[in-house]
Amino acid sequence: MRKVLIIAEAGVNHNGDMEKARQLIDVAADSGADYVKFQSFKASKLVSKKAKRAEYQQNNIGDEKDDQLSMLEALELSDEDHLMLVDYCKSKSIEFLSTAFDEDGLTYLYKLGLRLFKSPSGEITNYPYLRKMSQLADQLILSTGMADLEEIGDALELLSSYGFKKEKITVLHCNTDYPTAMNDVNLRAMNSIGEHFGVSIGYSDHTLGIEVPIAAVAMGATVIEKHFTLDRDLPGPDHRASLEPDELVAMVRGIRNIESALSGSGLKEPSESEKKNKLVARRSIHMAVDVPVGTVLSEEHLITLRPGNGISPMKWPEIVGRKTCGNLIQGDILQLDDLVD
Repeated sequence: MRKVLIIAEAGVNHNGDMEKARQLIDVAADSGADYVKFQSFKASKLVSKKAKRAEYQQNNIGDEKDDQLSMLEALELSDEDHLMLVDYCKSKSIEFLSTAFDEDGLTYLYKLGLRLFKSPSGEITNYPYLRKMSQLADQLILSTGMADLEEIGDALELLSSYGFKKEKITVLHCNTDYPTAMNDVNLRAMNSIGEHFGVSIGYSDHTLGIEVPIAAVAMGATVIEKHFTLDRDLPGPDHRASLEPDELVAMVRGIRNIESALSGSGLKEPSESEKKNKLVARRSIHMAVDVPVGTVLSEEHLITLRPGNGISPMKWPEIVGRKTCGNLIQGDILQLDDLVD
């Protein structure tokens, strides 16, 4: 199997503080993730002044305001911020990634050198946005929170109509609630997407903990995205549904372990590491009692014991009724040359 692409989603968990953003990059790089992802937007181009916060945003922030605009304005990244983050990622040997939320943002990221584009769930029904992505990207990752199969199909058809090949698209199953309750994950929907559309699949996780993304890899996910933070108690819309640094490390390690466990041929056969234990763990036919030469062996004369370097117990019916050609002692391993032909 190909290596799972792990996106550590810093998002807006920097809280507008570039020192925190650098620390997030440090954490992502140390975890072994492939990408650290931020969010690129101008709040005024994303929401109107009248747009209210989502319930989870209001719960997680807890201030007296209820509008999205003021919340997002405090989380914008400037051009200077972007350039610093790109350079810092290079210095830490981790790939920079960001999600844009409008066409201008996509063009800006393209000018920064990005060719892998990741769309957020909320833009899967945004025709101009998807069209622009198809014109700029080499590879696309689409999140599908809140979407049904018909809407996913419409997005894929739109991309295809502008010449973007399905082989270059990975569709992520996602649930857009922060945090997502386990009984709302519906992880098998990820495979339904792959089977229905014949696309590569992945999973963007908003549950608490690391079990579900690891399970998604076992089920065939090729991309995993997961929010992380420096501290879940920090104020902000996404911190409470994010992993802390040690949890991110554990998730990446778990995913890499599952990758390794899935890397075999698929044939059921002894591995090289277990062959040495075969004789130790298996049984062979031994003598249960002393018998003199010429004894016709019955089941009462025989017992199966370790080690397995004698006659296999699967030969039991062929051994019962055979005659011995010498005296045998209780506990002896029975060999074929102990029997009369």
